[in-house]
Amino acid sequence: MPMIPGKPISILKANWSRLSTSERLRRSSHVVAVVDQTVYIYGGEVEPRKPLDSQIDVLSLTSNEPKLETKSFDPAPSPRVGTASAVANGRMYLFSGRGGIDMAPIEEDGAVWSYDPMQSSWTKIDLADTSKPYPPGRSYHCSTSDGENAIFIHAGCPTKGRLSDLWRFDISERIWTQLADAPGPQRGGTSIAYSGGKLYRMNGFDGTTEQGGSIDVFDISTNTWSTESFPADGNGGPEPRSVCALLSVKFEGRDKLVTLFGERDPSSLGHAGAGKMLGDVWLYDIGENWWTQIGKDEKDSVPKPRGWFDADVVKAQNGGKDNVVIHGGLDENNERLTDVWLLSF
Repeated sequence: MPMIPGKPISILKANWSRLSTSERLRRSSHVVAVVDQTVYIYGGEVEPRKPLDSQIDVLSLTSNEPKLETKSFDPAPSPRVGTASAVANGRMYLFSGRGGIDMAPIEEDGAVWSYDPMQSSWTKIDLADTSKPYPPGRSYHCSTSDGENAIFIHAGCPTKGRLSDLWRFDISERIWTQLADAPGPQRGGTSIAYSGGKLYRMNGFDGTTEQGGSIDVFDISTNTWSTESFPADGNGGPEPRSVCALLSVKFEGRDKLVTLFGERDPSSLGHAGAGKMLGDVWLYDIGENWWTQIGKDEKDSVPKPRGWFDADVVKAQNGGKDNVVIHGGLDENNERLTDVWLLSF
């Protein structure tokens, strides 16, 4: 289904502010999760194919000068890269990733790790019945939640090749349900977001080419996919990319998607190198199906273009606007980044 023409906002600017920078935060292929007004950073790598550790780095947004705190836990997930996180009911959830001596997909028989900030502890959620189907281990997949009791994971890289599958994890019942596969091609480094009973999937890398030019929409109630197309020319819509971010936000009372940054052309070195990185930010109106690019004041400091980073939404407080926090990633010089930024609309 083609994109319906609309009247986009002619000029929309947002403000970037640097929250923190620390050598401890240098990494890529990690996860960022925001619970209330606190940022939780887990996993990733500084050297290619060497998972960092199992600590969580915590940054509170309630202070004018956020301070970094690093926490250790026992038990905790094993060190891993290329995992994916989602937040539901005030907890962060992780599934699989890549690690170990062979840097293979971490196989935990469908288990999900849950971090509870209130208890400051990890819990491994084993399945109620391991004889029932569950998603195989993978890395560079994506995850989102309905905010309540369902975690969704999609696509990524198993031991060989790439995937297009979609799974729902029922937190209270501890059971996985396989949903309809997304439209091809199979891909890693793709992005997914939840809004209003639907999932929105964009971008990714199929092994040859970065994907773009469409938003694939999954209706949870009917278990069906549809596709909204747009010109991926950097004018009518964002260019194709992978290892970027896609987030659901409320903006002026409307449901929107934000996609930002990412890798445009892959490195010949694969995960050991850096390709062409993007530094743009786009806002999509879900109801009217149009894109507008977020402008920036050239006088302001802004984050470097990057991929292999992570981001999450800082939910509005007291009737304000949703904001976006981003951290880390890989720049075009193949350097892991140390910064944390807040995007305020």
